[in-house]
Amino acid sequence: MNLIITCARHLEPEAEEELRGFLDEFGDPDPKVTITSMSGILTAETKLDPVETIRKIKEILLDEPWSVRYCLRIIPIQRIVETGIEEIEKVVEELASNISKDEKYRISIEKRNSNMSSQEIIKKIASKIKNQVSLEFPDKVVLIEILGTKTGISVVKKSDILSTEKTKRSMSE
Repeated sequence: MNLIITCARHLEPEAEEELRGFLDEFGDPDPKVTITSMSGILTAETKLDPVETIRKIKEILLDEPWSVRYCLRIIPIQRIVETGIEEIEKVVEELASNISKDEKYRISIEKRNSNMSSQEIIKKIASKIKNQVSLEFPDKVVLIEILGTKTGISVVKKSDILSTEKTKRSMSE
């Protein structure tokens, strides 16, 4: 998976269809989209660049807000590991090279079907990254998305994560 999609509960099939439409339009007619056992969560594996895909969907959303109805958030995933602190730590250490020396960062963890301690994960990861932390205005976000036994990890700009609600709200301001 290189995308995690959230939607309203019980609207997973509609969100899947909407996402497939976008991916097909962008040049991936056969993505692997999975409706997970977790309510309101889908995953997708596309041959397209996930960050670029999200940027294109955001452009469509800004141009035609009504065209994105079911996908609430679309999150890019750079690496997948088995859920475990050591595995997460190792991959974050590798991906942390995407944070340049003068950039600030924050760690965001979303856990689903997991009882791992967020504080423990943050403590382990933060000790590996020498940059300054900024919870309010980070240049990069270290994203840990735990979905049961699998964990998706990314180091991206905040703008690389699509929240349709926030984007639509910002248009009306």
